[in-house]
Amino acid sequence: MSFWRMLWRLLGYVRPYARRTALAYACLLGVTALSLAVPWVIKQAVDLGLTQGTPSTLLVLAGGLLGLGLVRAGFSFGQRYLSAWLAHRVAYDLRNRLYDRIQTLSFAFHDHAQTGQLMSRCTSDVSSVEALAGTGLAEFVNIAVLFTAALVILFRIHPGLAAAALTPIPILAFVTVRFGRRIGPLFQRIQEQHAEMTTLLQEDLTGIQVVQAFTREPYEIQRFRDANVELMRRRLATIREWSFNFPMMTFIISLGTAIILWYGGNLVNNGQLTVGTLVAFNSYLGMLAVPVQRMGWLVDMAADAVASGRRIFEILDAPSPVQEKPGAIDLPVGAGRVEFRDVAFGYGDTPILEHISFVAEPGQIVALVGETGAGKSTLIHLIPRFYDVTAGQILVDGYDIRDVTLRSLRRQIGIVLQDTFLFSTTIRENIAYGREDATDDEIIAAAKAAHAHEFIVQFPDGYDTLVGERGITLSGGQRQRVAIARALLMDPRILLLDDSTSSVDTETERLIQDALTRLMAGRTTFVIAQRLSTVMRAHQILVIDGGRIVERGTHAELLALGGRYATIYEQQIRPTGERLAALVARARTSYGGETS
Repeated sequence: MSFWRMLWRLLGYVRPYARRTALAYACLLGVTALSLAVPWVIKQAVDLGLTQGTPSTLLVLAGGLLGLGLVRAGFSFGQRYLSAWLAHRVAYDLRNRLYDRIQTLSFAFHDHAQTGQLMSRCTSDVSSVEALAGTGLAEFVNIAVLFTAALVILFRIHPGLAAAALTPIPILAFVTVRFGRRIGPLFQRIQEQHAEMTTLLQEDLTGIQVVQAFTREPYEIQRFRDANVELMRRRLATIREWSFNFPMMTFIISLGTAIILWYGGNLVNNGQLTVGTLVAFNSYLGMLAVPVQRMGWLVDMAADAVASGRRIFEILDAPSPVQEKPGAIDLPVGAGRVEFRDVAFGYGDTPILEHISFVAEPGQIVALVGETGAGKSTLIHLIPRFYDVTAGQILVDGYDIRDVTLRSLRRQIGIVLQDTFLFSTTIRENIAYGREDATDDEIIAAAKAAHAHEFIVQFPDGYDTLVGERGITLSGGQRQRVAIARALLMDPRILLLDDSTSSVDTETERLIQDALTRLMAGRTTFVIAQRLSTVMRAHQILVIDGGRIVERGTHAELLALGGRYATIYEQQIRPTGERLAALVARARTSYGGETS
């Protein structure tokens, strides 16, 4: 998108507030008009009060200037307040739209997006647009009106002197336009580097424990310094451009002043111009030159805002593969029957799942077993439409999930993801995250079912205990149980447990499995677990390998089959001593018969 089209699109966020904008610019016109009156009053003071020696006239003119100043201050207050209000409102709308869009973009987008980049767009990029919407637009109108009015006045005072004094203006305009073209890409690079540094900072703060555990502090410090140096280097490049152009503009303006002194002075000496008129003429020329000079600053601001706008609209315009169909219906609350019909899915040209077909009847526990990367998590992520199938159908109670609203579909699904995430609030609020109207009794019942109640009540603040960022104050097993309680509280028809017992000890796992067994009645449950002890009691087990279902059946049936599942079972359940002996034997072979 071109510079002007992007600028026009950004200004579209101002149009909804046309009335306040018009009022702000009316105040601005009042300020400009009164500013234009000041040189005329000074002219009268010089010609009548000083030259002709009439103190009373000077007193009147001084009072007039004071009155103009007071009125101008009132207009200036209105203009500044309304412009600031407009800027903050545009920033408010942009931040809301950005956040709304980020929340609704599918997993496919967030798989590749960097958190720091998104944060930079919601903060520094929005601030750049905010500056343009407030100060920038007001300054542009001020420049246009002031330049036009001052130009007309100059030619009315003395056309010849005006033509001579304006000789440097085209040169000034050329320098300004050139500056704008050079400064735009520089600001784009600054914004990109700022986002990169924000990403680095966010990652380091999130992974500070890993950094310290592996004693990588010097490496991370140097990495941040390198990014910071690059940001400084890019900012200095912008400052060099500005530092060169600003004195150049000042010098060009001084040429006009020199012409006035030489040409205008001769006119005064010849009696063709009064001293007061020459003073006023110089003031009006200054008013003419300042807008052109400020145009460089305005171009600077516009370039910054457009660079930020491009980054903002990258998010707002980002396509989301998962979208609701026009006229999508709400999924009725049903029994929770899930059917996969020849489902395929892939990331781009990379196939992940192929020809997946099965039926999970209401109340069944369906276990997914397979090696890491086989596609188990991807399969269950298709049910709530975190991703959309590339072929085939997924039906819930007979409805194609692409024909129903996302909210109604996901409200019937409880999820415990493999990467347990808790918000930095209380345990109570984390458990009730999916049900804001949940009572304390319901929250406690869900916690007890997940065997979380026992450790929660041991904290001094109980359910009001703050868990810290990402639940850092809880152990892995405790976070898992809180996450399970959060899912159970929703009382979903369908429950997705993505390796939900991976971070708990054997005893806790047994307690959770006992609780889940009692609570699965009436729900369709999908369980992913690396430990076969977790899935032995499933109604059907699907063995996934290479994105396909290679075996299916109950635990007993699959053991009798003697295939892939039996091999995995033998590897995990075989006595520890035998496995250790096998490892020692392989180590001896690898190291030439020696072991360490």
